[in-house]
Amino acid sequence: MATQFDLSGRTALVTGASSGLGARFARVLADNGAAVVLAARRLERLHALREEIEQAGGSAFVVALDVTQPAAIDAAVRGAEDAAGPIDILVNNSGVSTTQRLLEVTPEDYDFVFGTNTRGAFFVAQQVARRMVERAASEPSRPARIINIASMAGLKVLPRIGIYCMSKAAVVQMTKAMALEWGRFGINVNAICPGYIRTEINDAHWDTEAGRKLIQMLPRRRVGSPEDLDGLLLLLASDRSGFVNGAVIAADDGFGV
Repeated sequence: MATQFDLSGRTALVTGASSGLGARFARVLADNGAAVVLAARRLERLHALREEIEQAGGSAFVVALDVTQPAAIDAAVRGAEDAAGPIDILVNNSGVSTTQRLLEVTPEDYDFVFGTNTRGAFFVAQQVARRMVERAASEPSRPARIINIASMAGLKVLPRIGIYCMSKAAVVQMTKAMALEWGRFGINVNAICPGYIRTEINDAHWDTEAGRKLIQMLPRRRVGSPEDLDGLLLLLASDRSGFVNGAVIAADDGFGV
């Protein structure tokens, strides 16, 4: 069904689509007409999401992806294009974190976070962008969109997740570098920096003493819901964001102000 953000005829690849924001992003893109390729390590969850999207009238495909493995990235992007056609939209969403003080961080912790959040995100975008650049030679008017999911923690340092903050700050700069280099090929690269969002992963935390205390520190004493990002996601994925490139947009309810 056509909407104000009609993505019919477009193919979107969503990484980290097995849960949380990634799953929501995939549903929203499919609801607005895109053929969505679901990518993550937990294939059973991806297949369940694909069935849900198809039952709702959408189009979805599944590829296995471990963003820490370059060969797996290449295979996933090739598999996505074989299944659904050239990728028009990348939602670069895979992410992990640890909770500890900086003096407690081990090399393994550091590599775990940066390997997914920064290195993995970079090489996924690189693989997709290579194909977008090649396609631009024959289809220069076809829009291409890369949406990196950073975090408000990439803009504002938060306690006990310093490594995560650092990794997402790198994603912010990565977004700007990609926008600068790839914009001339018709590729718009932007970043969304979500604030505190209630998902299945953290849902129980908000009912704990620590969670309630944190909520009281937020500007409007509330956490967001995944659907609060729908409009921004669709804008950046659609033709209507043609003049938006290199933007880093906070969607944090004012927390970073």
